[in-house]
Amino acid sequence: MSDFFRIWVFLSESPLLWLTVTLCVYVASVSVYRWAGSTPFLLPVLTSVVALVIILLLTRTPYPVYFEGAQFIHFLIGPATVALAIPLFSQIKQLRKHWKPLCAALLIGTTVAMISTALLAWALGGSSDMIISLIPKSATMPIAMALVEYFGGQPSLAAVSVAITGISGTIVAAPILNALGVHKQITRGFTFGLAAHAIGTARSLQIHERAGAFAALGMGLTGVMTAVLMPAVMYLLRMMGIV
Repeated sequence: MSDFFRIWVFLSESPLLWLTVTLCVYVASVSVYRWAGSTPFLLPVLTSVVALVIILLLTRTPYPVYFEGAQFIHFLIGPATVALAIPLFSQIKQLRKHWKPLCAALLIGTTVAMISTALLAWALGGSSDMIISLIPKSATMPIAMALVEYFGGQPSLAAVSVAITGISGTIVAAPILNALGVHKQITRGFTFGLAAHAIGTARSLQIHERAGAFAALGMGLTGVMTAVLMPAVMYLLRMMGIV
């Protein structure tokens, strides 16, 4: 046991430990996901987060220590997001053909997501900073956290709400679309990107290249539209006395 303890102390001081642990946990989560028939209830993102939280709690590892080792993965988020332009470029003809309904869906979807979230949080007794923190939940995490911090909310709460939105949106989107008889990959992909941002986009890329391309488009445009509409939504909520 003493030898094991010394080995653990040595490994815990190495940044590569948590990078390795993260990659191993994700690989295991992907294996479980495929073994279960790709059920959305076992999304690798969801199971990986749960497993890593349990590991950090059991080892009493502070998050800053974990992030020091896993920050390389965080760095790759930027290049991976930019790389999503590649499948979208291959669908440029379809984009030119369907840009009008996509723009309408973007405007309506983003507006409804922001206002309905604010009204629901207010109806349930949420405080002003909580309401502000939840409004941009359908945008990607960097955009949502920046907006929330600017308007006086809690960026940490915004990060959690964005993660929950992505996971829950990815789980429920497919059954709802199937029930509504929506089977076109363009519509399904754009819906996943609009409602579940990066996690929905990753799921769409696993299903079909075209769905993944339009999910990436929906994710990017939803972030931009949220940033554009946030001041107007805040003004409206302040006029109504909600925030």
